[in-house]
Amino acid sequence: MVWRFVAGLGLAGELGAGITLVSEVLPKEKRGIGTMIVASVGISGAVAAYFVSEYFGDNWRICYYIGGGLGLALLILRISVVESGMFNNIKTSGVSRGNYFKFFTNKERFFRYLKCIMIGLPTWFVVGILMTFSNAFAEKMGVKGPIDPGKAIMICYAALTFGDLASGYLSQVLRSRKKVLYIFYTLCLASMILYFLMYDASVTMFYTVCGIMGFSVGFWAIFVTVAAEQFGTNLRATAATTVPNYARGLLPVISLLFGGLQTAGLSYLQSGLVTGVLCIVLAFVFAYSMEETFGKDLDYVEE
Repeated sequence: MVWRFVAGLGLAGELGAGITLVSEVLPKEKRGIGTMIVASVGISGAVAAYFVSEYFGDNWRICYYIGGGLGLALLILRISVVESGMFNNIKTSGVSRGNYFKFFTNKERFFRYLKCIMIGLPTWFVVGILMTFSNAFAEKMGVKGPIDPGKAIMICYAALTFGDLASGYLSQVLRSRKKVLYIFYTLCLASMILYFLMYDASVTMFYTVCGIMGFSVGFWAIFVTVAAEQFGTNLRATAATTVPNYARGLLPVISLLFGGLQTAGLSYLQSGLVTGVLCIVLAFVFAYSMEETFGKDLDYVEE
């Protein structure tokens, strides 16, 4: 338990730190391409983990040895990575760096931070509710065959990887982060409605819809990039590492809402649909109220 906690603690800052570094090193017009690659490769690890667990399922220690070996290999690669010039420039400026409490000392900055967290709601609703409990949803809808939640999550993450690639590329084409979020939120809503219409569907069709839904929440690269682009150099890494973890941390709240609606009298399927629609609507509203950050100059600090 202790070592699992330590491993999770280390992984918690991995994506945000990588996105921050890429955002500061690459030209502002090409940031989306770099962050797209980082997020897509990172998410694909969940797919690899599924196949490793399937192959070595009888010996979980081997799975950990493989994961640990990959972690050490990554550490060796990271040693050669150069620090960003933007960050080096503020080291001698006397500006407070990484002060987490600064997010709460300014009203405008706090709401900027809150918006960054809330735009990630649909992803964790889909993964944490619809995929994790896919067997229960399938049973309620009379899907013709058993559904394996582990396989549903794997398919979701595989499609999510392609979604990350598509959303990152599309943001470069449209020269906008917000427009891409609107497109993927709409796709997520459509695929979620399709998910709840899978009455008497075949297992193959159900898994296919899980894949479509996974693709629809493949805006993780854009989500973390937006968080990095919303703040100055002295708070950028802090925002990019904490925002995804707070978004994940909202899953218990989403689960409580899901369970609370059932207690209030809605059916299992109705509760899932209402919870999902609410998550997407909230994400859309918060995204709409955010600043467009495509091509934004990141060489500044938060006072």
